[in-house]
Amino acid sequence: MPKKKITHKLAFIGAGYVGLVSGTCLAEIGHSVILVDNNKDKIAKLKKGVIPIYEPGLEELVKKNVEARRLTFTVSLKKAVAESDIIFIAVNTPPQTSGKADLSYVAGAAREIAEAAEAYKVVVDKSTVPVQTGERVADTIKQYNKRKIDFDVVSNPEFLREGSAIKDFLEPDRIVIGVTNKRAEKIMREIYAPIKAPVVVTDVKSAELIKHASNSFLAAKISFINAVARICELSGANIDEVAAGMGMDIRIGKHFLQAGIGYGGSCFPKDVAAFITIADELGYNFELLKAVEEINEQAQQLFLLKIEQALWVTKEKKIAVWGLAFKPNTDDMRNAPSIGIIKKLHADGADIHAFDPQALETARAVLGTKITYHKNQYEALRGADALVILTDWDEFKQTDWKKVHRLLENPIIIDGRNMFQPQEMEQQGFVYHSVGRG
Repeated sequence: MPKKKITHKLAFIGAGYVGLVSGTCLAEIGHSVILVDNNKDKIAKLKKGVIPIYEPGLEELVKKNVEARRLTFTVSLKKAVAESDIIFIAVNTPPQTSGKADLSYVAGAAREIAEAAEAYKVVVDKSTVPVQTGERVADTIKQYNKRKIDFDVVSNPEFLREGSAIKDFLEPDRIVIGVTNKRAEKIMREIYAPIKAPVVVTDVKSAELIKHASNSFLAAKISFINAVARICELSGANIDEVAAGMGMDIRIGKHFLQAGIGYGGSCFPKDVAAFITIADELGYNFELLKAVEEINEQAQQLFLLKIEQALWVTKEKKIAVWGLAFKPNTDDMRNAPSIGIIKKLHADGADIHAFDPQALETARAVLGTKITYHKNQYEALRGADALVILTDWDEFKQTDWKKVHRLLENPIIIDGRNMFQPQEMEQQGFVYHSVGRG
């Protein structure tokens, strides 16, 4: 006889990227989920089916689960706590100027949960937090839980990649659960039972470290290949061939060996900085990660130099830019390499005309009038002295290169994502510059 499916009543505090995607996916596998956020405008829009972020497939999945009455939205944390057995904290943990994570939202959520809870609750840290945060959350709940209600604190880090977050949640490499007892472990296993993936059960501190260690390692891999790309340029070697040869070693793997203008987004820069700070506070100088940050910054500076060398002088030059988001399939501009590159070109007097399939509005909020925005990739090219590629959107692979050649004033392309092969582009009549290819 098949095992009966166990469903739970879940709440997510924070309807941002992590909370919205995770909550929607847990509703999709059968749980009842209530998303709470103190941003009234965001909740009002979600209730109308307006999704505040671009993530492929998310809008349809939200609509489906709202219609099935498995997914609801509220601004009342007290209501969310009352109607749920398991509460996920998915609030923002932005970096402070020191690199240390700002945990004020986590602390505030823990206090409000403690004040509102009237029965046993499992409180789950879903936000990316420094090691030992679980202890502080537990202490905060004990301090403000005047009813002396029983509770458990769990660490359940997310490993979502923007642009493929739904697949990452429903078909993950692993599910990490940090617990202090079997009771909480049993509940967390029940929540994730419909998802077929290895479940890694650890203590809370180890689970917290897994997230920071994972993202920092991947960032280190990106910086390493960018450092090797520089050596390729200086020696005349080809980074594509070097990376392919490295990636065939199963101990290394081919992923995150794409040379370019460095990493960005909301996770890698923040998590690397936070992990350095965590290590410092624990008495360890994480010099390796400090070098990772430095190399990532150098990747952008070296690319700017490449643009300047290709154009000789950038002042009063019209430069077309394709791609603004920090990666394809998202509209996220947080720490996007395009920001620093465009600001420097603008400061030097260049006239920037840009296109991005999804990030025009989010870019406008960051870059303002520093650039001219175009809704068509070809419109941005008209009369430009060069085309600069900053995000590797698949749409760019379907480009009509004859049209590009016709629209550009000078047939110069500076590709920061190595999207195309130099020989093929040269055959099309372009002066083509890329990263790490001799």
